[in-house]
Amino acid sequence: MRIVEVVDYSETWPVQYEQEKQLIHMALPDIEITLYHIGSTSVVGLAAKPVIDILMEVNEITELDQYNQEMSKIGFNAQGAFGIPGRRYFRKGDRTHHIHAFGKGDPGLHRHLAFRDYLRAHPSVCEAYAELKKLVASQCNHDVQVYCDGRMIL
Repeated sequence: MRIVEVVDYSETWPVQYEQEKQLIHMALPDIEITLYHIGSTSVVGLAAKPVIDILMEVNEITELDQYNQEMSKIGFNAQGAFGIPGRRYFRKGDRTHHIHAFGKGDPGLHRHLAFRDYLRAHPSVCEAYAELKKLVASQCNHDVQVYCDGRMIL
């Protein structure tokens, strides 16, 4: 069982993202990728689980499958689609960083970016979301995912 930890925003999160972005680009020089910092750590001031979420856009998602070894060399373990068709998911270390990769035009790209951008543009919603996350984390001793519509997946 993992304990869910939600901590106050850290100014180191964007720096950590930039460091990983450079590593990923160096590991994948032969394919065209675009990277975005997503998730709660990408929203200034938002409390979050201290996990850097990275969105990767590739031309064709299956193209990424042949680079699992290169990703492993920089600490990212390939998890396949991990329950979401059309996605490739990578985890680093003890879940310190996650990569969610999608092909160009996939709705998953737009969903992640829209959620991040909405929180960035609506401070009151961001604050309420942070409070909900802290409350849920304080009451649960297992992994919980809270969605923007209030659903919780235990």
